[in-house]
Amino acid sequence: MKIKYNAPTTLTYAFFCTLIVTLDQFVLHGLTRALFTVPNALAFDLLKPLNYLRLFTHIAGHADWNHLVSNLAYILLLGPMLEEAYGSVTMFLMIIVTGFVTGVLNACFFPHPLLGASGVVFMMILLASFTNHGKDDVPLTFILIVILYLGREVLNAFKGDDISQFAHLAGGLCGSLFGFFKPAKSGTRIRATTVRAAAPSKSAATTPVKTPVKAIAGSAGKVPVKALAAGKAPVKSTRSAPVASDGRRPSSKPATARSRPASQAAANKVTLKKTPAKPQRQS
Repeated sequence: MKIKYNAPTTLTYAFFCTLIVTLDQFVLHGLTRALFTVPNALAFDLLKPLNYLRLFTHIAGHADWNHLVSNLAYILLLGPMLEEAYGSVTMFLMIIVTGFVTGVLNACFFPHPLLGASGVVFMMILLASFTNHGKDDVPLTFILIVILYLGREVLNAFKGDDISQFAHLAGGLCGSLFGFFKPAKSGTRIRATTVRAAAPSKSAATTPVKTPVKAIAGSAGKVPVKALAAGKAPVKSTRSAPVASDGRRPSSKPATARSRPASQAAANKVTLKKTPAKPQRQS
């Protein structure tokens, strides 16, 4: 038994977020605010390239350990399941797109800086509610999640706290769109091509094995051993028949083996008769 790195994208993202908080708290103070926080609409300078990088990196920054742990609890719970369903590459792209959308909306419309993975968490929550649904139906789990989680965020938006409810709503919207459009799992085409190339063709599987003519010619005249034992095969003489003293040759008919007694033949038939297999009981 060994520990498996079962969800590369989810685990790498979680470890990276933990590393950023550790560095900010103990080594490089102010790292999170400098590189992992999206400025508000008034402070966002279009001429600074670093601000465009923050539109993506803010999902790895957290204010403190409580903020980090509350987000990682959902990410580590839902991430591996979603990554198994959609693939590691697709999961990475969905996280990046969600971070970019929430970052752009904050830089355009809201007066407070933004950091944290809450938008990614709500994306995963809404996306997980789309498990096992068809093309033309809307799962009831999705409707309930929208009412419970997003409805609560709409109500909390009027309280005026330091939590960005709009990022939760934007992340939930991204998860809903991902669930409806259902992106293909990364690596599916490659595996299908590999299986198709490894499968043998029907013509090769059904082609009969041809026996060379020489082998057939060489096997002519040979008598099976079982036939000799049963006394049914003729015994061929390889020498010419001797001439009798009166000048007549004996009969050219080949000598046959003596017939066995009827009792012995019947016994042989009994032993050669196959006994029917007993039917097996079904459990």
